[in-house]
Amino acid sequence: MQPTATVLVYSDNASTREQVRLATGRRPAADVPAVEFIECATLPAVLKELDRGGIDVCVLDGEATPIGGMGVCRQLKDEIFQCPPVLLLMGRPQDAWLATWSRAEAAVTLPVDPVEFADSLAALLRARLAVEA
Repeated sequence: MQPTATVLVYSDNASTREQVRLATGRRPAADVPAVEFIECATLPAVLKELDRGGIDVCVLDGEATPIGGMGVCRQLKDEIFQCPPVLLLMGRPQDAWLATWSRAEAAVTLPVDPVEFADSLAALLRARLAVEA
């Protein structure tokens, strides 16, 4: 198992980024590596970090402004070769169809439920690490 996994968190709201960090803890599950976070509050910062590489999973806030995470996800899937899997944070469960449109691999609702979030993040990390192996 690799020593750490890198998770990019995009939200203009510092409280939302904190919810993600707290829900994850050191690691979202015992069978995945410990997590390091890269926090971004703007789309240019997200693109810069993805250009650097090394991101295992992206967590995007669908409620971010001025550019929501659903649109960002769609753009990343169109423009980034081998884009990391995306976990989308949605404001309402009824927005699940938009998460599908954005091509996110998983979606959870806000506020972040720690158990649901950790399970979803761990599943994406397992899938990503299995592909890399």
